[in-house]
Amino acid sequence: MKILVIRFSSIGDIVLTTPIIRCLKNQIPNVEVHFLTKRKFENVLQFNPYIHKIHLIENDAQPIMLELLKEKFDYVIDLHKNLRTKYIKVLLHQAFNSQVQTRSFDKLNIRKWLLTNLKINWMPDKSIVERYFATVKELGVTNDGQGLDFFVGEANEIKKDDIPMSHMLGFVACVIGGQHETKKMPVAMWQAFCKELDFPIILLGGKEDAAAGEQIKTVDAVKIYNACGKFSFNESADIVSKSRFVITHDTGLMHVAAAYKKAIISIWGNTVPEFGMFPYYGFNNLKTNVAPMSYLIQNKKLHCRPCSKIGYKKCPKGHFNCMNKLSIQEILLVANQLKNKK
Repeated sequence: MKILVIRFSSIGDIVLTTPIIRCLKNQIPNVEVHFLTKRKFENVLQFNPYIHKIHLIENDAQPIMLELLKEKFDYVIDLHKNLRTKYIKVLLHQAFNSQVQTRSFDKLNIRKWLLTNLKINWMPDKSIVERYFATVKELGVTNDGQGLDFFVGEANEIKKDDIPMSHMLGFVACVIGGQHETKKMPVAMWQAFCKELDFPIILLGGKEDAAAGEQIKTVDAVKIYNACGKFSFNESADIVSKSRFVITHDTGLMHVAAAYKKAIISIWGNTVPEFGMFPYYGFNNLKTNVAPMSYLIQNKKLHCRPCSKIGYKKCPKGHFNCMNKLSIQEILLVANQLKNKK
């Protein structure tokens, strides 16, 4: 059997598909699992041993169709569900006289709209991972409870000389980056936190976060190492794997941290865990108490939150209280508990 799994973006969403990939491979005899994603996200999956072949697209799906038609898939599991995936499924369906079976993920867009716009929460108490599994139910594939996977590749493993000697015996990974500004805690708040935490810190993010990292680093240039923009995503993931615990925004490295079974302090701005994108370890739903593994830091008192299921460049209301009103002392309290655990 050949199965094509589709998820175009983004990093976190793709990492959240990894239990599906693993369970398809392990539970269906002699199956080939293929994956279709955007070229810029190839590194997220390129070392995954459960994938037979990765197919890559740019913005246009048409150029990839000849390659996909040659594979003669039996099933297409659509975990993205948009117009491009519909186009791909229709063409594959027609090319093989309806012999290709297709199943699509239910994005629950109406329920998300209700939560975002009317603050009516009809979202299920489930990780998006468990909702992904509904698409493969008829194949007899079930959740093995092992959580997420991430594989960095040997070449991307961090060497001793890559981080300061002062951080060799342990450090906290602080992910200060994020795809949208309304998901990111302000620099001044990171500075206030890092000043109080008595433990080595490595700041993680992309090149676009390097300047913010330098500002945060001014608090203590010895204690704080600014790694933003200095490492590839997979190298940053390896740093996460070697950390004592992780403090992060709602972003891709949060899910990588969960894949490595790290304790996570996740900081939430305009988005909410109720969308199903909270740290997932294979057994926990939102209302399940999984301490000391996952701590959600969020402002639950705002009537304007969530204002988006993704994020914005700036707060639509202008006050950004979903972040500005968070308690640094609450984050510090949990961080001090975690750093003292053996």
